[in-house]
Amino acid sequence: MTDVLAIVGPRIFDGQRWHDDAALVLEGARVKAIVERTSLGPEIARVVLDSDMLVPGFVDLQVNGGGGVLFNQDPSHQAIATICAAHARFGTTSLLPTLITDTPEITARAVAAGLESHQAGQPGFMGLHLEGPHLSLARKGAHDPGLIRPMTAGDQARLAAAAKALPHLLLTVAAETVPPEQVAALAASGVRVSIGHSDAGYAHAMACADAGATMVTHLFNAMSPLGHREPGVVGAALDHGALWCGLIADGIHVHPAAIGAALRAKRGPGRLFLVTDAMSLTGWHEDSFTLNGRTITRAGGALRLADGTLAGADLTMIDAVAYMHETIGESLEESLRMASLYPAQAIGAARERGHLQPGARADFVCLGDRLDVQATFIAAQEVFSHEA
Repeated sequence: MTDVLAIVGPRIFDGQRWHDDAALVLEGARVKAIVERTSLGPEIARVVLDSDMLVPGFVDLQVNGGGGVLFNQDPSHQAIATICAAHARFGTTSLLPTLITDTPEITARAVAAGLESHQAGQPGFMGLHLEGPHLSLARKGAHDPGLIRPMTAGDQARLAAAAKALPHLLLTVAAETVPPEQVAALAASGVRVSIGHSDAGYAHAMACADAGATMVTHLFNAMSPLGHREPGVVGAALDHGALWCGLIADGIHVHPAAIGAALRAKRGPGRLFLVTDAMSLTGWHEDSFTLNGRTITRAGGALRLADGTLAGADLTMIDAVAYMHETIGESLEESLRMASLYPAQAIGAARERGHLQPGARADFVCLGDRLDVQATFIAAQEVFSHEA
């Protein structure tokens, strides 16, 4: 018989609305219901949490590292476990370890590590994000230009095989380097295709989306900008209703006015969702690391190469939520959805992640009134507590 447990005490946000004086009833690792606290029978075991809010766990589709580990430097199951644990401290309960442009050998090791983590049931792991190497040199950002290359038939076959074995596989490509027919074939094989690091024009980006690309990687960054005669990738991202757009909301990567304009322009059903683009320094005490032999330094809330190029972000998901709510002025409810429900919908995992409706995985975060993470639960198991 499955154990039933009630989590009581905090105000509960189920992904759509708040429940006051309520209890989250769990059956095993799943949500059974949210009920009025007074309706709980004496036979139901309960845990009272001393926090102000209980909200759905955050879903981060772009995580390069954490806890002192960079996935490119250590593409292993143990590295994935370290990264997941580091981000759980900040409310992330599901993430895609992200490998940026690297050699075929490192890419193969990353996929093997992802398969091992999936088979081991690693808490927090939900698949992989391969950001490159099939990108635009003109919009390379911090990616090593010597490793950027066209997609071969062999690459496509390996990606299709990985997509069948992993729960989720997200691939960032430049719209001008991967033709629509290849995008369509990748999408048909189960790969989620995202447009990023692209200098494509509006028409080319729209064709890529029509062929099966469903996302845009870190909107505004490393892509052709919105122009009044050539709308570029940014224009396509905002105009194509089905495209979901990742956003690095740290006040450095995107100006608040641009975020506000994008929020007003995005007509759906695809929406803007939050990503951290975090590197190894998340949850770690040092202020520099190396990527493909180049030093990246943390200063002033940003991570940069020696020439000033932004290289990932010094950001946590709870900080991104707070930025959207406190600086941009989005409601707390919408800011939370941007960190949980919307990324889950974007990757096709919203049946069980990103909300606390009946049947969802019991992934949730306990927050204080200042949006401080007090505890994180994955599949009903506590994986972080600020008191631990």
